Amino acid sequence: MGATPVVFHSEGCRLAGDYYPPADGGGGARAGVVLCHGYTGVKDLYLPDNARALAEAGYAALAFDYKGWGESEGPRTRLAPHSRVADVQAALTFLGTREEVDPGRLALYGTSYGGATAVWTAAIDRRVQCTVSVVGIGHGERWMRSVRRPDEWFDLLERSAADRVRRATGGESELVARTEVLLPDRQSAALAAAARRGVKGAVDTLPLEFVDETLGFHPEWVVDRIAPRPVLFIAAGDDRLVPPEESRALYDKAGEPKRLVVLDGCGHYEVYAEPAFTRVMDETLAWFGEHLAAGDEP
Repeated sequence: MGATPVVFHSEGCRLAGDYYPPADGGGGARAGVVLCHGYTGVKDLYLPDNARALAEAGYAALAFDYKGWGESEGPRTRLAPHSRVADVQAALTFLGTREEVDPGRLALYGTSYGGATAVWTAAIDRRVQCTVSVVGIGHGERWMRSVRRPDEWFDLLERSAADRVRRATGGESELVARTEVLLPDRQSAALAAAARRGVKGAVDTLPLEFVDETLGFHPEWVVDRIAPRPVLFIAAGDDRLVPPEESRALYDKAGEPKRLVVLDGCGHYEVYAEPAFTRVMDETLAWFGEHLAAGDEP
């Protein structure tokens, strides 16, 4: 069964989503999973494969575009991390209204920066009964600094400070190449380029505002508030875009029940391709199966 286009609202903006019903079509209320895409992602990039795997396992799944991204309304291509959290909360509310979904069994699956978004949302919204963060970010400033040389880092801070003034006095952020903010991951760049090719909404330029917004968003500050609800972290052991230390830091600060899985020899974008994709989804489905039954039995 394919996805059904859906519409819901967050902070007054119309958001576009794709709803994936449980593939078996069985009776009874099902657990539902909201999927959170990454830094510059959209719902049609990577997430359909994850959503279909969840639906085939008996879950109801919802992927959507954040405000200003893809097919959703709002100021274009802003990061707005806390606004993204509000979008995820609206998605949880919407998913819980579906006739076949049990609103008492909602979960989050986030990938890359979406892993950070999922962690923050789960920490503040107790409707989230189970969380999975894949190659996620725990501390925005530490992450951005860790993948840059010292001179690149200080240059970036100077440009960000100048752009802060530009936004306050002129109302607009400078647009720059995506690769100036999100450094190219040479290890798996070909995979990323192939996945983005032809995907509507995949952008090549970003506002420098992304830098400030990243520097101030640290999900590891709140990850401990998820407990006693379960959280799974999956890291790529050879990730050169979001080092596995980010997931380890989240894991160390999280409460029980928790689990950390490190995929040895795997790069950042390789988690979206075989054979790593199956490993990611096997771990995810096992975690949801243990803590969030798919079918009508709680």
